[in-house]
Amino acid sequence: MGSYTKPAHWSHPQKKLFPHQVGFTCPPHDWDAAPADFLRMAPDSVGVHGRMLHVPDYAHRLDQRKKNFDLLEEFVQCMANNGADVCAQVGSNWVHAGGLGVEGIRQHCEMLGEKYQTPFHMAGYAMVEALRDQNIEKVALNAAYHHRDWWQGTVAFLKEAGLDVIWAGNFHDQGWFATQEEINQCIWCFDGDLAQKSFQYVAEQAPNAEAYLINGMCNFRSGPNGQAQRPVHHELAIEAMLGKPMISHDNALYWRVFKTLGLAPVTQQGQLLSSLKAE
Repeated sequence: MGSYTKPAHWSHPQKKLFPHQVGFTCPPHDWDAAPADFLRMAPDSVGVHGRMLHVPDYAHRLDQRKKNFDLLEEFVQCMANNGADVCAQVGSNWVHAGGLGVEGIRQHCEMLGEKYQTPFHMAGYAMVEALRDQNIEKVALNAAYHHRDWWQGTVAFLKEAGLDVIWAGNFHDQGWFATQEEINQCIWCFDGDLAQKSFQYVAEQAPNAEAYLINGMCNFRSGPNGQAQRPVHHELAIEAMLGKPMISHDNALYWRVFKTLGLAPVTQQGQLLSSLKAE
C-alpha cells in the first residue's frame, strides 16, 4: 500500500467551503440523483460534490464492475485531495460483482478510508449496516428493474451477511412487465404508482418480513410534473402503507453518510433516517 497524505490545509475549517463536505460517485452512463437528494435533506453546513466513474464502453455488465473496481480508489483519492470529509458510492451491485464477499467489502472500505484519511461507504454494504443497526433479520426484496443475475447477487450478499431473505423478485417476476427487455427500455425510470404497487405486491408475498428492501437506485415519475424520484422520496408513504420499515440502497447510503458526519436529516424521513440524532 503506497503512502498518502491528505492536504493539510483541509484540516483548517476556514479553508473549507462547507464544514461538512461529501463526495458521491456513480456508475458510468447514469445521471445520479444522490448529490441532489442528499443535499435536500441535509443541514446547511453540508456541501456535496459528485464525480462519475469514467468507462467509455460501459454497458452495465457485472464483469465491467469487477474490471473497473479500482476506479473506486481513484474516486476516493480525488475526493480526499479536494477536501471531502466522507465519500459515498452509489450503485448496489458493486459489492457483490467483485467477489470480495461481505467481510472483504468491509475491509476494502476500511482500507480506503484509512489510506486516504476519508471514510468511504458503498451503497450495497450500507444496506447491510443499516439492517444490522435496526436489528432486522428477516427481509423481502423488491428487486425493481435489476436483471436476475444482479438481484440474485444482492440476495446472496445479504444472506452471506446473515440476513434471512424470505422472498425476492423484480418487476417482471411481480407481473408488471412481460419481459426483462421491456424493463430495460425504461432506463431505470417507471410510472409513479409502481412504487407503492410493487411494495404492496412484495408485502403480500412475504407478510412476515420485518422490513422491505428495494434494489439499486430505481426512479419513479412521481414528482412535480412527473419528475423522477428515488425510493427515499417514497419511504414515508410506503412505511405508512406497510406498517414496517422500507430500507433502500439510497436511504441506507444516506443514513451511513449522516452517521459518519454525526448529523441527521432536517427533513421528515422514514424509520431508518429518523433514527439518527445529530451530535
